[in-house]
Amino acid sequence: MKIRYFDNAATTRVKEEVMQEMLPYFSEKYGNASSLYSIGRISKKAIEEARKKVANLIGCNSHEIYFTGCGSESDNTIIKGIAYNNRKKGKHIITSKIEHPAVLHTCQSLEKEGFEVTYLNVNKEGIIDIEELRNAIRNDTILITIMFANNEIGSIQPIEMISKIARMYNSVFHTDAVQACGNVPIDVKKMGIDSLSLSGHKLYAPKGIGALYVRSGIEFQKFMEGGHQEKNKRAGTENVAGIVGLGKACELAKLHLPEHMAHLKTLRDDFVSKVQEKIEGAILNGGMQARLPGNANFAFSNIDGEALLLNLDAKGICASAGSACTSGSSAPSHVLEAIGLSNELASGSLRVTFGEDNTKEDVDYLVESLVEIIGKLKG
Repeated sequence: MKIRYFDNAATTRVKEEVMQEMLPYFSEKYGNASSLYSIGRISKKAIEEARKKVANLIGCNSHEIYFTGCGSESDNTIIKGIAYNNRKKGKHIITSKIEHPAVLHTCQSLEKEGFEVTYLNVNKEGIIDIEELRNAIRNDTILITIMFANNEIGSIQPIEMISKIARMYNSVFHTDAVQACGNVPIDVKKMGIDSLSLSGHKLYAPKGIGALYVRSGIEFQKFMEGGHQEKNKRAGTENVAGIVGLGKACELAKLHLPEHMAHLKTLRDDFVSKVQEKIEGAILNGGMQARLPGNANFAFSNIDGEALLLNLDAKGICASAGSACTSGSSAPSHVLEAIGLSNELASGSLRVTFGEDNTKEDVDYLVESLVEIIGKLKG
């Protein structure tokens, strides 16, 4: 049976060009980047070349990029690093109710240490209220951390407006851009972003590699003790092959971004219109304007999400009921709850996220399968 993959928000495949770029660093170019001999220097040079490629994707300087193990580590590093470094200024942090668990759980952890966190509401399209942010920010607000684009419903936040408010109060503005990098244009300088997290496996690089951008001049405490790698901010021998792969993936993403976005949007719009036409009562979660081009999230009444996914799987279709990071939880999606969905509708939700390998034929097969399965489950 042919596998049709519609869960690119969970992970993407590793591109062939990325894999080929990585392979030498598992064999003949295996040196430790901290070593002074030639194969060590080769690894060090490869890391710095990759750093430039990552920086070029988001419009920053290469020395502002720190390599990490994943997006979650990047979020933990900067949120805790800013909090601990700025205790004397204040202990107030602002975030939103629809953040990834890497942000929400980190903020909750800091609350146990005496920090105060304000969780902003979102509207039915998954967008924060700028006026609520203005009312929430204080002189002792040390950090605003709002995701660039949501991992479940694809909503894109008003990043530049948030950054302007943060600057007015001399607060650091961090954004988890794991879902956005490689899927929409990002220029951290023009947008006023102070810090940004990204992850390799969301943009056709391998799992186990991520990056953190931190604007020059912003101090943060390091998250992990050990050696002096990554400018003494992230201890541990570098994952050279993974870093090289991330660099190549960022280079390709930058090169092909306009056509990539157009391809995803065409598939997404076709899917949304056909579902709304052929499945009575289908509810699109989130709006269509400020949304990632490849994301569609539907709720179906009187449908069990797990049963829906298992039936799709039997037809070779890979999709998701929500975030892959919360798939082991029986609780309703905190994102769908925040946009006002009932538990019944939230439990019958389906997230479809398109990638560069998907085709119009894939969309047609997915829609036909959904019509058949939902009819059977409601039968």
